[in-house]
Amino acid sequence: MRLPSSVLVSVSLFTAETTAALYLSSTYHSAGDQIWQCFTLLFTLVPSVLVQLTLIFIHRDLSRDRPLVLLLHILQLGPVIRCLDAFCIYGSSGQVEEPYVTITRKKQISREGQTEEVEQEVGQAEGKLVTHRAAFARTSVIQAFLGSAPQLTLQLYICVLQKGVSVGRGTLMVISLLSIVYGALRCNILAIKIRYDDYEVSVHPLAYLCVFLWRGFEIATRVTVLVLFSSVLKVWVLPVVSANFILFFLHPWVLFWSSHSPFPENIEKTLTRVGTTIVLCMLTFLYAGINVFCWSAVQLRLSDPDLIDKGQAWRRLAVYYSLRFVENTGLTLMWYVHRTEFYQLMDVPVLELSLLLGYATAVFFMLLFYQFCHPCRQLFSSSPAQGFWECCGTLCLLRGTLSQSGSKRTKPSGEDVGDDPPSVNKGDIGQSLCSAV
Repeated sequence: MRLPSSVLVSVSLFTAETTAALYLSSTYHSAGDQIWQCFTLLFTLVPSVLVQLTLIFIHRDLSRDRPLVLLLHILQLGPVIRCLDAFCIYGSSGQVEEPYVTITRKKQISREGQTEEVEQEVGQAEGKLVTHRAAFARTSVIQAFLGSAPQLTLQLYICVLQKGVSVGRGTLMVISLLSIVYGALRCNILAIKIRYDDYEVSVHPLAYLCVFLWRGFEIATRVTVLVLFSSVLKVWVLPVVSANFILFFLHPWVLFWSSHSPFPENIEKTLTRVGTTIVLCMLTFLYAGINVFCWSAVQLRLSDPDLIDKGQAWRRLAVYYSLRFVENTGLTLMWYVHRTEFYQLMDVPVLELSLLLGYATAVFFMLLFYQFCHPCRQLFSSSPAQGFWECCGTLCLLRGTLSQSGSKRTKPSGEDVGDDPPSVNKGDIGQSLCSAV
């Protein structure tokens, strides 16, 4: 039985960020900054309430007689008591013989790429720890992208306006960044375990390091770009962020409505249709919040019983990072054009180049993870490099087709323009790419 270290990390980040935010809000109150105090408390209490509700929902406490646990959740101490419960279960395991066990069958992947099915015995204690780990993995994602991400953006924006970083604000920013990166890491691990539910997934430390660096560079670059843009164009930052959020929020619903699938009823048996709709809206709300700051690693599909698209969509990944790179570049250029005198003191071209290189570094570690460190890479039908190459080849082929059609329209009248263009199959994509270059 594994030590519930992920539970401890989640609770530690949650407690540290809440404590730092409450201390910083008290300093804002002492300085008379009521607006910053309200926003700091807002980005602390709202995700904390959502975390409590998520833990209650996953553990089904409303249908059980546990008034003390519900009281602690009302006092926002639910994660702490859940963590203590997980370690008590871990400490007492093995002392009492399990009355019954559950037999589970999982497939294991060998280094040669062969799969074999193995049986495992899961006792009651280990089953409870699995529930605790799953619950805190989801609450870490909620805390990261509905609390820590807007909190980090707010505090960095205040630093730019006040032209300085206090100890309390700097501490909160560091903890918030760690919380976001950890939440994104848990999102990646959740996506792998959901997509390969039939397999025994074991993530190596090098894979964790790649994901940590990938998410760290991606999120730090994204937050910095948004803050720089909002510091000079305050009126336009809300439309930009809102457009991103609404697009990702409505996208799963549009796909669901266009598929003409029946309304999903298998989320929770005790939920009514209204309750199921609320849960789906909260899920898409979280999904949109993740994609505003980074790649969500999963694609919601409300028509699927698991609500997740389990296919490897390399083209969707390439399109997301390409469009996000273009957006970050555009926002940075807008900031450069409208920058104030405060930014004259720093080397602006170096800062712009650092942001672009930071995002490119994030893409590099992302490709490194999927190509060499992914725990189930032997099951890929195609590698990420092949997927990106095919996507680039398709774009070059499309450009070549458009250029050919344009040249036909400009041919002299004496030449034959009725011939069909030469056909290009998949084997010619590489040749068309080389010729285009």
